[in-house]
Amino acid sequence: MIPVTFDYVRAKNVDQAIQQLKDSKGEGKILAGGHSLLPLMKMRLTEPQMLIDITGIDALKEVKKDGDRLIVGALNTHREVSIHPEIKEHIPLVAETARQIGDIQIRNKGTIGGNIAHADSAADLPAAAFVLNAEVLITNEFGEQSMDIDSFIIGPLITMMPEDSIVTGISFEIPPAHTESTYLKYFHPASGYPVVGVAVVAGTDSNGVIDYVRVGITGAGDVAFRATSVEEALIGKTPSEAVIKAASKSAAEDGEMGSDLFASEEYRENLCKVYTERALTSVLL
Repeated sequence: MIPVTFDYVRAKNVDQAIQQLKDSKGEGKILAGGHSLLPLMKMRLTEPQMLIDITGIDALKEVKKDGDRLIVGALNTHREVSIHPEIKEHIPLVAETARQIGDIQIRNKGTIGGNIAHADSAADLPAAAFVLNAEVLITNEFGEQSMDIDSFIIGPLITMMPEDSIVTGISFEIPPAHTESTYLKYFHPASGYPVVGVAVVAGTDSNGVIDYVRVGITGAGDVAFRATSVEEALIGKTPSEAVIKAASKSAAEDGEMGSDLFASEEYRENLCKVYTERALTSVLL
């Protein structure tokens, strides 16, 4: 299908982009990678009167360490995220997850900010974002604010994004140095989206006891979630196949399972358990 007629402008900086959003009087949309927005426009599920191109704003490409957090500019593409030395050093889970998004064309153009702002229930990055206590950095005419990822995403394609605002970056908590991480997914054979994707960061102390564990799951339902029941079952335990298997049985308890033509609720629930067990085993054993 063909989208409705729209105007197109390029923003030179963040302030100009915000002003252009205001001037559009609610009829403007931010354009970065475009992989989420343009299909919706072609199907006429959204009909913006103006597209505001922010791809020329170099400030939104910055990656910087701030205390115990790493801030990744919203315009970094999935490809750039996957190979960036600071991201690979401090939050390798995000780099590993970005390498598994879509195909090479999508990774070359799609952006981390757009991926989070779109809030697709089957997106890969939210699993890592939940695990790393991510904060979404949002800027409007009143300045910058941060919002916890679990407060920002409230439903499929629904966020708490304030009006006339843009996502300028994602701030990730840097996990302890002794931890390891992984992202595993059972992907849909047609789309590459995760039917279920599991992100894990975990580590043991000098006595071999699990002292840090985070488990995030995406694709299973309307929104990604932290599998806190699994985390609570593992903390303070010595890792073993039996311990991990027992803890993984509760992987689906903290989220709601979705159902479609490809996978039922029961199937997704089982995938949550299986892939959580596999991810924890690869990190802890």
